[in-house]
Amino acid sequence: MSRFSEFTEITSFDELRHAMAENYDEPEGPARNARAEHLLVQAEKLTIPLAVIEALGHQLKVYNYSSEKDKMFVPFARLLRMWDERPEDFDEYETHSLHWVFKWMSAGMLNQPHIPLASIEKWLGEMERRYRLAGHSERAVRSAEFSVAAHVGDLERAERAYGAWLAADRDSMADCHACELHGQGWWQALRNDDDRALELWAPVLEGEYTCAHEPHTVLAASLLPLLRLGRLDEARAHHLRGFRLVRAMESMRGAYADHVEFCALSGNEARGLELLAERSAYFTDDGDPRSKLDFTAVVALLMDRLVERGLGDQTVPGPAGRAWTARELAAHTRGEALSLAARFDERNGTPYVSARTEERMDQRPLVERLPLGVRARRQMPVPSPRPQAPVEPAAPDTPPDLPALLAEARRLAETVHPDAVEAWAAVARAADAEDAVLDPYDRAEIIDHQAIGLGPEGLDLFVRAAELYEEAGDQGEALAAHARRASVHAFTGQPNAALALISEPYEKILALFAEGGTGVRQTASVLVGRARILMHRLDEAQGEGAADAMAVAEEAVRELLALTEPHTADVRLASRAAEALGMLGELAARGGDAETAAELLARSAAAYVAAGLPWFAVEQEARLTRAARHLGDLEGAERAARAALEHGAPYLEPIGHAQLHLQLAEVLGEAGQFEPAAEHALEAAHWADEAGEARTLGAWARHQLGGFLLRQERCAEAAEVLESALPDLAAEAHGDGAIVQTRWWLGDCLTELGEHREAAEHWLQAAEIARHWPEQRDHAMLAHLAAEALGHAGLPAEAEQAYARAGDLWRDLGNGHGLVRALRARAWLVVRERGEEGLDRARALMAEAVAECETVLGAGPIGDSDDLNGSAGSAGSDDDREAHQQMLAELGQTCRQFGELVARSVAEDADADVRRPAFEEALGHLARAIDAYGALGEAGLDARTGAELAVGWLEADLQRPGDAVVRARGVLAAYEGVSGDTAQARRAEAGRMLELMEARGEN
Repeated sequence: MSRFSEFTEITSFDELRHAMAENYDEPEGPARNARAEHLLVQAEKLTIPLAVIEALGHQLKVYNYSSEKDKMFVPFARLLRMWDERPEDFDEYETHSLHWVFKWMSAGMLNQPHIPLASIEKWLGEMERRYRLAGHSERAVRSAEFSVAAHVGDLERAERAYGAWLAADRDSMADCHACELHGQGWWQALRNDDDRALELWAPVLEGEYTCAHEPHTVLAASLLPLLRLGRLDEARAHHLRGFRLVRAMESMRGAYADHVEFCALSGNEARGLELLAERSAYFTDDGDPRSKLDFTAVVALLMDRLVERGLGDQTVPGPAGRAWTARELAAHTRGEALSLAARFDERNGTPYVSARTEERMDQRPLVERLPLGVRARRQMPVPSPRPQAPVEPAAPDTPPDLPALLAEARRLAETVHPDAVEAWAAVARAADAEDAVLDPYDRAEIIDHQAIGLGPEGLDLFVRAAELYEEAGDQGEALAAHARRASVHAFTGQPNAALALISEPYEKILALFAEGGTGVRQTASVLVGRARILMHRLDEAQGEGAADAMAVAEEAVRELLALTEPHTADVRLASRAAEALGMLGELAARGGDAETAAELLARSAAAYVAAGLPWFAVEQEARLTRAARHLGDLEGAERAARAALEHGAPYLEPIGHAQLHLQLAEVLGEAGQFEPAAEHALEAAHWADEAGEARTLGAWARHQLGGFLLRQERCAEAAEVLESALPDLAAEAHGDGAIVQTRWWLGDCLTELGEHREAAEHWLQAAEIARHWPEQRDHAMLAHLAAEALGHAGLPAEAEQAYARAGDLWRDLGNGHGLVRALRARAWLVVRERGEEGLDRARALMAEAVAECETVLGAGPIGDSDDLNGSAGSAGSDDDREAHQQMLAELGQTCRQFGELVARSVAEDADADVRRPAFEEALGHLARAIDAYGALGEAGLDARTGAELAVGWLEADLQRPGDAVVRARGVLAAYEGVSGDTAQARRAEAGRMLELMEARGEN
């Protein structure tokens, strides 16, 4: 905890400055503001004018970057008065800061509707006068004038001011490049030139220009232009990346509103509600009315979308103190927004703000549905993934045409179409409506398809259908209905009972077919039912019985194929033959013959497609994808997975879409195609959510998506997705390995984002899970990563503890490299935390690291070996030699760091009698490093010469310029004729060393 975190007494200017610096690093908000107010009181007690000036400036800054912007006018007025009375009390920095915050005042006045426009215009004139007196460019003044004109709707004046702003010279009072480009792009977007806006924003978005609040606001401002231009992937990425930046910054209500607006206009209303729930104070914070207007307007827009979707009575997050429905909050926020806009218009004397506000609230969606990859805890209703076949008349008041419905139902049934069941249901409804008397065969088909649609719940209907088929004189179709009943029965978990049920229909159909009493279609229907049951029974077969079960199943499948294969001109029989090929492929896979399985599954899928039945090919193509992956044929797996998606897209339910997209994502990821892999993982997460499987398949898809984004170095997006997945990942459903991997990836993301403490927390939690695994390498690596992160987070004690844990694990694993690196890191931590007092402990840790290297090398102390490459460790296989070389490099690095640690422990102003022994000791360690690197030959050249130059500089400090010259010339000789960046850098450093030594009279 900070020593200044409480409202303590400040007794010196240095303490005050330290306390203000600490306070500025605290999160934005009223608590930070209150501490700034306390610090001003403490500054006044010091009776030092500059202390008061700095405390007032600090107060101004924290007010400006908070929800209490309206408080900043008082400290500024006091500062300005102090400047006018005694400018000599201001140092150079505070003089610059005073003029800098003139810009904040003009913007702040504009955001407060109670401040008259005339006062703002007068202030602009005052700002211009003072800038001129101080010798500053008019660039910042024209930028402020542009903001005023654009706000009131005087677009002609805004355009003139915009031109003058860009034409004026940039100087120290100009906003940073990132902020200026934000404003310029905003103007272009307002003028309906989205392409130009994004062009101007590009340097900010790409990280060329940044500041404390950029690219935060540019990412938010770019969302709607990107949606309007159809650049949806970028819009999604900017939302995930940008929201992460503004989430914790209280002062960025306007940018936060842009993200809510994006959700409302991209089909992500549920996500928008989550954003509202995170910032309930935004509904009531009154310190900045302009950003409150932005926020209430987009909340009204979001609520209107919910009402339009039929969710007006849903409870939603709103102002504290009561519960809100979407309909109630829509009316409330619309009224608030219009009221605030009216106050601005009254002040401005124009209707512009109200018109813009109404336009914003009345926007229509730009995208029906843009999946984001993060899970929304509240699910919204979405359109059906596919419409049903149009089998009923469009006009509800027109009597159904029963003969037409019958014809359509038979056509779909004849082609085994997925919509055949619904088509026969339409026939049944029309027949009931007309009180039509249907013949037994028609009634049999209606009930038969009704039973198919109901699955296990329709078992008894199959019996009734069979009775009607017999009544109609079709005994073969009656037996087929009984077979369908048996086949469905198998899926209730009773395959043996199902096999018993189909035994009699099977025997009867064969006899009937032999007598010519039924056709191939009916016979095939019974045979396919029996084959399905036998295939289903394989899941329960074990031991010796499994082989027998497979043999019986294969015999049944081949019987089906033999019957149907000669008749594939008939679509139904072609379907049966294709299914038989697929079953044979599954049997081959079960038998371990992946190549034959792949061949048969490919033939099955092709047969379905050739017969005009692509919807049936999907299952075989999904199986083929798995078989091809097993064979290492990633190209074939990708082709099959893409074909499955193409053939299934019009017919699949959401869960099917999710499964196929995820399968393709995993194939692409395995092939290293991370960008398309991420696209399909995103789709998988979206469809899993729509299927109600967000916690299961959706969580796994998000886990994969996060990994694919991380591999593209899209760390902010990856972090958002992985954090969304983590709460739903469960060891029982996904395995604890998935949880560990997700936290590992999150640690990687957060490290890249500079969030080191949070990264360490994830790595430590992952390590705690991995601690219980038989193989401990992951445990050691995670502990090591956590230690590094804790060090970067400024927690040296915790970091050393984690390094010690990692070191013990590396030692137990026999991993010398990991142990040595942990010891080195601990040594540096000790010195940084304890300074000179920790030097002996740091030496001991470095010495232990050196000893570990020498033990692994098996050669004793490095100086005892005349031929390091000929030591015991270098004998044996290529792998052994490679391991020996790597440990030699580790030894060289350890000795070099040992030397640097000792040399750096000496203060720059230390006396010669203190510096000399430390530098001599450092030279000894560096000499050992040079020996180790030299033993590596050409592979160690760069590392050796780096150590040589380090020795040269130490020798120069020890007043041995001749020795330093020898080192420098040796490095130059080593790189003679060698090209490359490292060679160039080494030659340049050696040259500088020679020049310095020559200046001292050494040549």
